[in-house]
Amino acid sequence: MSYKKIKSYAKINLALNIISKIKSLHRIESIVAFVDLYDVILIKKIKSKKHIISFSGKFSKNIGLNNTVSQLFKILEKKKLLKNQKFEVKIKKKIPIKAGLGGGSMNAANILSYLIKKKFLKINKYEISEIAKSIGSDVILGLESTNSILNTKNEIKRFYGYKNFFTLIVKPNFGCSTKDIYSKVRKYDKPKFNRPNKKMFSFDYLKKMSNSLEPIALSKYNKLKKIKLFLENISTPAFVRMSGSGSALVAYFQSKERCDDAKKKFSRKYKNFWCIASKTI
Repeated sequence: MSYKKIKSYAKINLALNIISKIKSLHRIESIVAFVDLYDVILIKKIKSKKHIISFSGKFSKNIGLNNTVSQLFKILEKKKLLKNQKFEVKIKKKIPIKAGLGGGSMNAANILSYLIKKKFLKINKYEISEIAKSIGSDVILGLESTNSILNTKNEIKRFYGYKNFFTLIVKPNFGCSTKDIYSKVRKYDKPKFNRPNKKMFSFDYLKKMSNSLEPIALSKYNKLKKIKLFLENISTPAFVRMSGSGSALVAYFQSKERCDDAKKKFSRKYKNFWCIASKTI
């Protein structure tokens, strides 16, 4: 059997609110898009006693054995859903880790989606949701790489065929720990996205929104604050916002030219920081 190639796209939070906390879990709502930055997954069924999972690429260095993909296969094995089928998975990491771009979660989501579509797995919607939730709260979003709104009831509304945003995604030479950033949440927001509609993806609406985790990250890392200020003052972005729990910041533009110009200026100022000009898909 030959390898199947899967593009695992990066997820960005256009807006994110923290609604409450139940036990150790935070309830969130979020407006989400995907960009044309992706990890490449090669997967095939093999004759073996165990699954083989490997990572390569620029951002593979600090990925441990207990990663989202290995967690997915452990859960499927425990539930005996794969019926002794084994797989080899090779992942080339192009999405930086600890960036708030959902790289690992989207890897697990895309593999789960592939196994279902190719009928290696036969499970219902409830089982899919439970498996996704047990790996990470944002895994469920990655089962379909399109504009999505997650509400406080953990329901997802998908939207299709929208005008692309041009994005400059930058990441400093440090990451943010999701656990650490969430542990510092002290204030909660009122729900805003319980009636999701297409207007929520307009620049005018998104400008008024925020990421409730951003002030926590900016107060912890003064360098992030300086980067955001720099991005806000180059090439006139519509707005600049952190994605997820950081440390990636995203500047949103209405034209490719402005986005490309911002990338040149950013690269000149911050030579050692990763950045990429991209667009939503």
